[in-house]
Amino acid sequence: QVQLVESGGGLVQPGGSLRLSCAASGFTFSSYYMTWVRQAPGKGLEWVSNISNGGDLTSYTDSVKGRFTISRDNAKNTLYLQMNSLKPEDTALYYCVRWQSDSRTYDYWGQGTQVTDSS
Repeated sequence: QVQLVESGGGLVQPGGSLRLSCAASGFTFSSYYMTWVRQAPGKGLEWVSNISNGGDLTSYTDSVKGRFTISRDNAKNTLYLQMNSLKPEDTALYYCVRWQSDSRTYDYWGQGTQVTDSS
């Protein structure tokens, strides 16, 4: 079955960096666009970034442009999110999500990895 398992979250000081990973299994990873979505405490879901199946197309929400980089390694079935210059407002639960282009839906979600500002 489809599984998305995030890792790499933690406590980080403002200005620090983290790299999130998402290990995918149970489907042909290289055939799907992938997305990072986050949810800050007490707030709704926020789309952060996505990447095309081949990795050549990426997009970001304005608040993370220039600080976050999405990437993927299709040989390892792994999605990444490099987060630099972290701010307190980046504190959130970060989800790895599969985009299903046929139905235009986010059809599978990981369990999330927590990123917390330590200030």
